[in-house]
Amino acid sequence: MKALVVFGTRPEAVKLAPVIQELGRRRAAGAPATVRVVVTGQHRELLDAMLTLFGIRPDRDLDIMRHGQGLTQVTARVLEGLEPVLQEERPDWVVVQGDTTSAFAAALAAFYARVPVAHVEAGLRTSTLWLPYPEEANRRLITRLASLHLAATPRAAANLAREGVEAAAVRITGNPVVDALRQIAALPLRAVPDRDPEGPQGNEAAPGAGGDDALAVPAWALAALEWLGEPGSLGILLTSHRRENWGEPLERVCRAVLEILQAEPRARVLFPCHPNPRVRATAQALLGGHERVRLTEPLGYLPFLKAMERAVLILSDSGGVQEEAPAFGRPVLVLREETERPEAVQAGVARLVGTDVRRIVEGARALLVTARPGDALPGVPADDGSRGRHGFPNPFGDGRASERIASALLGEPFEPFQPPDPPAA
Repeated sequence: MKALVVFGTRPEAVKLAPVIQELGRRRAAGAPATVRVVVTGQHRELLDAMLTLFGIRPDRDLDIMRHGQGLTQVTARVLEGLEPVLQEERPDWVVVQGDTTSAFAAALAAFYARVPVAHVEAGLRTSTLWLPYPEEANRRLITRLASLHLAATPRAAANLAREGVEAAAVRITGNPVVDALRQIAALPLRAVPDRDPEGPQGNEAAPGAGGDDALAVPAWALAALEWLGEPGSLGILLTSHRRENWGEPLERVCRAVLEILQAEPRARVLFPCHPNPRVRATAQALLGGHERVRLTEPLGYLPFLKAMERAVLILSDSGGVQEEAPAFGRPVLVLREETERPEAVQAGVARLVGTDVRRIVEGARALLVTARPGDALPGVPADDGSRGRHGFPNPFGDGRASERIASALLGEPFEPFQPPDPPAA
């Protein structure tokens, strides 16, 4: 079995890294498994840091990104770049993850080449084709192109069944993001000399690069984590990157943050800003200069996990955050009107508030009333992977998703992932 694993963004790299590693272990143990890694470079700097962190060396780099190009150009460049790769490699599977434009274009290129597609994290759905944009359309289209649907949860598998996907083509694996978190969350951090936090991010060395097991990160990132979890404070982690929240929606989020800070003098907000200029301009205009707001470059993956640990509350429109927060028992106010991960809401770790100022402020104040200042003790998921450091159920995985995905690609049987029961009301 030869798998061509294609990805281009940080979230894809995080979730596919454990799968690549597991297939490598299977090959070392004598299984007929060969892996070729192709990166598109859709998020160049954030992606490169992940490759370093997980020790993955791509076999091919399409390097598709050009300044100012849109979704059409990204799709076209991935299609053009993958065509000769597929002709040369002749894989048994093209493996894609999630709902990025890189994933969709790779699936389409594989279809044109008559290569079966395996879709990791299949079956996520909202009720609106345009939300999130373009991700909802991307994942629906990948479903139509895929031959093997690797759903993280029973709910995702049920979504596929409602759309007529044959049960024999669906496997319930859990989400490999939990595998990735278990692999690196306990690693310590060490500072390296600062690069300008206003400049490019990605100064993140692999564990052991400095002679120990610590991950080297810029000193400014380590300082931001210490600031967020300062004793006596109520640290809030804010992220926003989705296209539908650019402009006025993000402005409303920022105004809500200002109201929260005014109402709660112990609160402070860390906002690692997405590289998009529109996100940065809005954040700087409304939050820049506030003494209890720190705007930074994007954090590396492990520093971001540490920020989740140190925060008492997370405001985010990220799907990955909804998957990771249960491991730390951290509540998330989801800055969207709908989520394709309702398991997080059912588990009690997430609440939908959209970008309405009143709903954000009310949700935050209700949670901050019961929050403990400085509740930022380092912690990692429990040994079984299904519950976080507070015994919080993780509905997305148990740390064995990559094993199940590798078995599915090799045609081997396995027991499907079964989420733990949600907490009693």
